[in-house]
Amino acid sequence: MIVPRHYENMDVLHENTMPYRAYYIPASKHRSDLVWNRENSDRVQFLNGFWKFKYYKSIYDLQERFFEKDFVTEGYDTIPVPSVWQNLGYDFHQYTNVRYPFPLDPPYVPQENPCGAYVCEFTYEKNEIAPMVYLNFEGVDSCFYVWLNGEYVGYSQVSHATSEFDISQKIVEGQNKLAVLVLKWCDGSYLEDQDKFRMSGIFRDVYLIKRPEKTIYDYFISTKIEGTKGIVEIKANYINGAVPTTVTIQNVEKKDIATGVLTQTAKEEEYTHKALLEIPDAKFWNPEAPYLYTLIIQSEQEVIIERIGVREICIKDKVIYVNNRKIKFNGVNRHDSDPITGFVVGIEQVKKDLMMMKQHNFNAVRSSHYPNAPYFYQICDEYGLFVMDEADNESHGTQSQYLADSSWETKKKRWNERIADNPAFDEATLDRTMLCVHRDKNRPSIVIWSMGNECAYGCTFEKSLAWTKKFDPTRLTHYESARYRSDKRKYDFSNIDIYSMMYPSLEMIREYLDSDPDKPYLLVEYCHAMGNGPGDLEDYFQLFAKHDILCGGFVWEWCDHAIYKGKAENGKDIYFYGGDHGEQIHDGNFCMDGLVYPDRRPHTGLLEYKNVYRPVRVEDYNQKTGELVLRNYMNFTKVQELLEIRYDVTCDGVTISKGSVDYMEHTGPDETGSVFVKPQIPETGKCFLKIRYVAKHNTTFWKNGYELGYEEIPLDNRDSRNQTAVGFLESDAQKENQLQVEETDRYLFIIGEEFTYVFNKLTGLFEQWMIKGQKFLDAPMELNIWRAPTDNDRKLKLKWFNAHYHESSTRAYVTRFVQEKDSVAIHSTMSVAAPTVQKVLDIEAVWNVGQNGAITGKMFMKKDMEFPELPRFGLRLFLNNQMEQVTYCGMGPMESYEDKCRASSYGLYTSTVADMHEDYIRPQENGSHCGCDYVILESEVSKLTVAAPNTFSFNASVYTQEELTEKKHAHELTPCGSIVLCLDYAQNGIGSASCGPELMKQYKLNEEEFVFEIKMQPS
Repeated sequence: MIVPRHYENMDVLHENTMPYRAYYIPASKHRSDLVWNRENSDRVQFLNGFWKFKYYKSIYDLQERFFEKDFVTEGYDTIPVPSVWQNLGYDFHQYTNVRYPFPLDPPYVPQENPCGAYVCEFTYEKNEIAPMVYLNFEGVDSCFYVWLNGEYVGYSQVSHATSEFDISQKIVEGQNKLAVLVLKWCDGSYLEDQDKFRMSGIFRDVYLIKRPEKTIYDYFISTKIEGTKGIVEIKANYINGAVPTTVTIQNVEKKDIATGVLTQTAKEEEYTHKALLEIPDAKFWNPEAPYLYTLIIQSEQEVIIERIGVREICIKDKVIYVNNRKIKFNGVNRHDSDPITGFVVGIEQVKKDLMMMKQHNFNAVRSSHYPNAPYFYQICDEYGLFVMDEADNESHGTQSQYLADSSWETKKKRWNERIADNPAFDEATLDRTMLCVHRDKNRPSIVIWSMGNECAYGCTFEKSLAWTKKFDPTRLTHYESARYRSDKRKYDFSNIDIYSMMYPSLEMIREYLDSDPDKPYLLVEYCHAMGNGPGDLEDYFQLFAKHDILCGGFVWEWCDHAIYKGKAENGKDIYFYGGDHGEQIHDGNFCMDGLVYPDRRPHTGLLEYKNVYRPVRVEDYNQKTGELVLRNYMNFTKVQELLEIRYDVTCDGVTISKGSVDYMEHTGPDETGSVFVKPQIPETGKCFLKIRYVAKHNTTFWKNGYELGYEEIPLDNRDSRNQTAVGFLESDAQKENQLQVEETDRYLFIIGEEFTYVFNKLTGLFEQWMIKGQKFLDAPMELNIWRAPTDNDRKLKLKWFNAHYHESSTRAYVTRFVQEKDSVAIHSTMSVAAPTVQKVLDIEAVWNVGQNGAITGKMFMKKDMEFPELPRFGLRLFLNNQMEQVTYCGMGPMESYEDKCRASSYGLYTSTVADMHEDYIRPQENGSHCGCDYVILESEVSKLTVAAPNTFSFNASVYTQEELTEKKHAHELTPCGSIVLCLDYAQNGIGSASCGPELMKQYKLNEEEFVFEIKMQPS
């Protein structure tokens, strides 16, 4: 082997790397563009670009001393750096969540350890003023060895951390050869078992920094608030000796407002120099007004530009405060992920993500489960997002160790014993914490340090937490997995500030509230946004809002992880997830759990989140007086500073008047205030007052008039039913010709002037509608209790399959009819059942056919409560595929379900069937619309009108639920040739049980008895 076996040696984490330090980009003079354009610094030379590369399936296959100065890279490929080699066709993709993709045998990794040899040639021009040269790698997975001009430079691991090497004595004027060997696995991989695709290579920027021989090496900026003043402390260390250094603070107008010099401190302090500056009448940083001062750190030969946000975070009486205001984290978890570049994510990709978060009412982001590129935090500073910065540490795979007793109670007690509570990992764990904290310590957006994710708890974290609290007492600490430890000793939790859980039910949160808690409570992951979901955002919001000790949460997660594979023949994008690459160990599509698709198109769940977390809400409305009581849910901003409040009055889904609200008083953060809205309301019709919160000014994130949220208030009048639906339900058009009925053993034939209906006496349902001699139905009507399982039905669907719901069919025991003067009434005693199990439902159904062909059905259901909740209950019709125009009055235009409808509002909508399909990458139930009074499907020659006395749900699709159940990818879907119309009494709720708690009882379709009534008019 051509390299020492550092990759399996826990005593060698790094070799010849520079000490920990804060991130910054120096220059020879003041520059204000070093966040967005750091390459503009004259002291930085980026080595990104095309490098020579050769992939080896095993480290043992690499026998060439490729790093030698005169080695010829003939036969090497050329690849971009940064990149991950799996996305370039080398090795294979693998997605795993909990499980290690290799044996649990630390520190050892597979003998046949894949690796990549990189070679970069570059030209260096010496700077006499800045002769020292430092080589920086901002991210390499998993470990790497470095040579320059044939000389060994060093070794490092920790994939998502910066590794810096002093190459001043090895670099030469003119042409240089940099060689890097990257291994797929190392002992550090045991601490990088994050829920993501496993990718390898130099995936973040590589650059040289040219510096004076004596200069500042590290500094730590902290702020505190004293009344209206901001106190800024700058502590610093030098390299090779101190030099005179001034520090100056400028405001956004570039006016100097404070200045000082770094002076020497007592020898025992960690930093050798410091300065204390005071900002009178300071503007404090917060996510709603992220004011940033500029700090200029200047010595004779170098300038460092920093941005300062003056803010304080603390806990008082178990409540989190920022700048003396109670706050909630409206947060989301975010991985680095791109369908084309993998976890190579540049500044524009980061900007897009953070921009979208701001546009959808997030105020916080967790860097799950590792530090992001340094500029990520600088953009959070600028845009205004609280950040939980998380160390690159997850040993989740130890949970999968084989135990004779595999119960969860035993697993969680023994989870920690191999790594988290193993002193052999103390140094590696602390190293990862210090790399994170030191690099990012000057970012005002970071308010919480997280020690890592899902490792269980033990001595390694006790030491890391103790160091963190001592080094930086200005921020809070977090570690959710502290709950998982053995009962062999007493553990120290004193350095954890926040009690945190993942995916607790509301009942579990209430239990915590009742337990006399001593810490604020945070949902570090909740509302698993997988596929069609999440469906419980509103319920969590309501509980958060009631209790100050509940400081909010972070939705899991921001984006779907997938690998883009081009276009299918049908023009659809092809995305691969776990198991699509031939990998043996994988976790399927569990990586497809984001609020946005891989290309950042919003899921409906993102739109749901936006409106649930709208900045203002109506607390009460007195229709008689017109008083509208509003609560401001912003933490720092008065309503009037950000928003205009507009309203629409709708009647039967149509807007009949509009207006805006005149403010009667200023409504500060977390305050309520009243305004008055008293519009004219029609005497009849389903009327709503829709309150809309729109931006008052242009900002970085939106233009004047951008809608940040809305809500609807039902209005009372003499008859609050939808009058269009009422007119259809109560119409009873008479024909001169009486209906005829012909009966056989199997069928009833109901014959009118322009129609013939065929009713199957054996199923109790209509088999065919003939309108003017033309078939209206492509297949017999069905009673429908199945839906294509959503990702959030992942656990529940096992019960559904076991109950054989997907194989259910209908039979009628007795069918009778009565012919009256102007109608035919058909009564069937029926059931829904499936092979091998008892019947699920008993049904008494009455169908009434009028002279004009209108069909009214009323079904009385009784469910066998041995069975689990139903996926849905309703009718399924197969219509001619030309009936693609849809008009409906109900919740839209986004898909809506009983527990996932806040992105929708009641209205009259038109669409096409194709546009109503939500194309989740793994096909599943989608596109439903609840709260409907009527729906019309039509073509140029045919029309079907449906209404009900009580609101119902419907969806229309070109795909059957069987097709959506069977197929694994959206691009594989094949239209059935008909329009599939589902008319539902209800569907089971959506929830977030793919990783979260069981669906809440109130959203389950589990009534023992219910009635479904509906009227249909084919024409």
